[in-house]
Amino acid sequence: MNILLLLIPLSLVLIGIAVWIFLWAVRRGQFEDLDTPALDILRDDEHERPRRAADEGGDDDAD
Repeated sequence: MNILLLLIPLSLVLIGIAVWIFLWAVRRGQFEDLDTPALDILRDDEHERPRRAADEGGDDDAD
């Protein structure tokens, strides 16, 4: 029974910290644009396409 005297205030402090972090994130604009990050994974990155051997400029017929 004595453990409740520790766990109840500890849980209230943790809930308070979680609410504070959530409000901080909302004020900083973390939840402004929820659609674009989900669509970004579907786009191909131009700079990360694999190169072909002819595009790299290597000499294929060198000794």
